[in-house]
Amino acid sequence: MTSLRITEIFHSLQGEARTVGLPTAFVRLTGCPLRCQYCDSEYAFHGGEQQALEGILRKVAERKVRYVTVTGGEPLAQPGCRTLCQRLSDEGYHVSLETSGAMDISGIDERVSVVLDLKTPGSKESSRNLYENIELLKKIDQVKFVICDRQDYEWARFKVQELRLMDRVSDVLFSASHEELSSTELAKWILEDELEVRLQVQLHKILWGDKQGV
Repeated sequence: MTSLRITEIFHSLQGEARTVGLPTAFVRLTGCPLRCQYCDSEYAFHGGEQQALEGILRKVAERKVRYVTVTGGEPLAQPGCRTLCQRLSDEGYHVSLETSGAMDISGIDERVSVVLDLKTPGSKESSRNLYENIELLKKIDQVKFVICDRQDYEWARFKVQELRLMDRVSDVLFSASHEELSSTELAKWILEDELEVRLQVQLHKILWGDKQGV
């Protein structure tokens, strides 16, 4: 029987990506092999509770939502993550999977929108990017860059062009690293360069602050 180590399952508004603002059930898996310097979910690195897949599905069903986000930590570090995403899709949910970009995304259910976080130099983990994933991206997927400074911005701008991301995925997301770069400054750079990327501002932090379970 499939089971996964779970940090939390909660109901909130989606704070990022294409479905921002929509009521969503979040399934946060425990564990991550990366240590990004700006990580806002370090509490998910350890602990958690081993839960059977069927129990997880029941808890998600209690939320009465259409959208489910599987996140972490790094959810793909657990072998059962693909099965979880498949079962959620079978239940009729619109499923997104937030992954660091350091893990192989092959074998993920075609119905799942992968939100792939390409790590910038400012993350201190850019060497972990698994570029073989780029060829596996689908049109419903999304690629995210967390920008710490101007160097990160220029790096991300180059990667968008080099990897032809605008042709591969539905959305390319630029997000200012919380407390390192203002979203206003990032917006200015995007407009100056006329980039066709989506600025995201982490709605959940605007509404509730940098808290767990929101």
